Amino acid sequence: MKVSACIFDLDGVVVDTAKYHYLAWKRLAAEHGFDFTEHDNERLKGVSRMASLEILLEIGHKSASPQEKELMAARKNAWYVEYIENMNPSEILPGAQEFIENLRGRGIKVALGSASKNARLILNRIGLVNHFDTIVDGTRVVNAKPNPEVFLIAASDLGVTPAECLVFEDAEAGVEAAINGGMRCVGVGNPLVLSKANLVIDGFKNLSPNDIFDRV
Repeated sequence: MKVSACIFDLDGVVVDTAKYHYLAWKRLAAEHGFDFTEHDNERLKGVSRMASLEILLEIGHKSASPQEKELMAARKNAWYVEYIENMNPSEILPGAQEFIENLRGRGIKVALGSASKNARLILNRIGLVNHFDTIVDGTRVVNAKPNPEVFLIAASDLGVTPAECLVFEDAEAGVEAAINGGMRCVGVGNPLVLSKANLVIDGFKNLSPNDIFDRV
């Protein structure tokens, strides 16, 4: 496969911010008088903010008006942003920075494709914002994955065709988005969850681009 560009999802691929979402939800639950466990948090993965709030309220046997729910969701997000404001380069997942730098050294274009509206803030905090030729985040996208919009915008920004792009994703919907956009995809994480990907890896540590390109 000819690879002209690589597009990376952010959370679970370059950095792990899931723990901060959990801490913010746990804080909201405590404020309303009940506990929210890591086991409970599994139900929130891949779920929108408002749908996550509904699950949280169900766990706590609480009810709230639509206006109260909006305020609660806003408080949760404010706490999440407060947490990620304190992120630093030590939170880059092992090998990710080296892998991206290796790609750039080979003249391969690199993009970020994330639904997060906080993606640029996170990249600034971990010192990687200048490692990407373009950043496509939640402020530029209308349709959520598995719609391929985020990846197609990235390809357009980079001036390459979808067939020349290789996407790195940790979520099933992200893998499907890459496929729907006519791109190859490397899953990062659980092979059972990411079975539709062209290749699945457990991370970037001690991995070179050739280890990937020769197999997709």
